[in-house]
Amino acid sequence: MEEQGNGSVRVIVFGPLIELLGSRTHKVALEHAMSIEDIVHALGAEVWLKQGLAVALNGEQCPLDIHPSNGDEVALLPPVSGG
Repeated sequence: MEEQGNGSVRVIVFGPLIELLGSRTHKVALEHAMSIEDIVHALGAEVWLKQGLAVALNGEQCPLDIHPSNGDEVALLPPVSGG
């Protein structure tokens, strides 16, 4: 039987996060009760947390303290800037 918190999520990143992380999609193994914020740290993208990173779970914007389930899709959306 699979324990709660096991499995993985698909993470899609946009903008400068693609260059930072090396590709647009990532598979992250879920450890016990990982939040989306924990996933951001696991990917090494925590610098974006203080820069207005938006996140979505299965296509719906959500807070960082949400705990995704096995098979969910998490999107990391850095803020847009320009002039």
